[in-house]
Amino acid sequence: MADRRNRGKTGRTGEHDRQGVFRRGGAPGRPDEFEKLYRSRESEQRTVGETRRLPSAGDVPPSRPRGPQRRTHGAGREYDGRGIRRRRQERRRRRATTTVVTVLVLLLVLPLGFYLYADSRLQRVDALLDYEGRPDGQPGTTYMVVGSDSRQGLSEEEMREMATGDAEGRRTDTIMVLYVPDEGDPTIVSVPRDSYVPLAVPGFGENKINASFAGAVCGTNESGEEVCGGPAPLVETFERASGVHIDHYVEIGMGGFVDIVNAVGGVEMCPEEPMVDPKAGLDIEAGCQMMEGSTALGYVRTRATPRADLDRIARQREFFSALVQKASAPSTLFNPFQSVPLVLAGTDTFMVDEDDNLRHLAGMLLAMRGGTRTTAIPVGSTPTLEGAGSVVLWDEARSEEMFTAMRAGEPIPESAFQE
Repeated sequence: MADRRNRGKTGRTGEHDRQGVFRRGGAPGRPDEFEKLYRSRESEQRTVGETRRLPSAGDVPPSRPRGPQRRTHGAGREYDGRGIRRRRQERRRRRATTTVVTVLVLLLVLPLGFYLYADSRLQRVDALLDYEGRPDGQPGTTYMVVGSDSRQGLSEEEMREMATGDAEGRRTDTIMVLYVPDEGDPTIVSVPRDSYVPLAVPGFGENKINASFAGAVCGTNESGEEVCGGPAPLVETFERASGVHIDHYVEIGMGGFVDIVNAVGGVEMCPEEPMVDPKAGLDIEAGCQMMEGSTALGYVRTRATPRADLDRIARQREFFSALVQKASAPSTLFNPFQSVPLVLAGTDTFMVDEDDNLRHLAGMLLAMRGGTRTTAIPVGSTPTLEGAGSVVLWDEARSEEMFTAMRAGEPIPESAFQE
């Protein structure tokens, strides 16, 4: 009765009752078969019918702390940061590559830009014109170098300082041909400006070669066109008289000459005797000295010496050779404070043929770096002729020997040199 009352209150049999029942008949200390069966079914029922309890606040695992954490790659492996270091190295490599490429581009673009700018400053003229009977191109290379007395660009004060006078137009103070054979040393050949030759200006016949350069000398050709003196008639006059083809033309005025000499810091010359010439603004002592500006200009222009023009052209060759040697020296070329002003001074005052450019001027300078011989067209006599005054007649045999070598691209023999 007590057991039934108990079940009515709770709705099920007490645990101790069940255990007591199941233990009945079993061996002491060991569950019987009924107990095993009951507990197995009870476990299955609890598993199937069990309701999952939400975790309490105390059961929730702590959140991951914020801040830099070392990540893991793969199960159980801690991230060692090599990926970040690799990306940083790649960024540094890209920056280094960009820097190198930028520097290389600048090293290419800046010189090219400067070259194009300097080349655009050159004055150009049609000096090498084709004409009937012109000598064909020949071995070797020839440059006609003309120094004119042009005062273009000079102020009145500069003309007074340089003792240039105020004559208008331009005439030749210097005519030289730089001849570079296929083999052997280059040779600077002076052309006496009083050389008596047939002029390329119609109607003037034979006269001094410098007359073919003077703009005031004009004539009419067979086509009825007026032809006046200038670079083209000068080149044609020399080519007809010598049979030597001229490849390049370079002209420089007084102001440009002074600027170039000053740009290289002057040129050392060693006159054997004192030289005084008020007309050329020259007053120097004997002995080695650095010549700049108006002194250098007066030195190459003066004719106040016993042999007048012949002495002058000898000094011009000597000075020009020394100037080129200094301008092409490594101490000048690799010094931007000298090379840049030199290029700017030269390109601003040089006049070249329409087909010439800065590369040809550089070729002329480089050709003379290794040493240059100097001479003049051999002189036979210096008579005074009516209508022309004192002139220079070439030595026919020796001048032809010189021109034959030049036409063949061979070195000029010493026997053809002017003494």
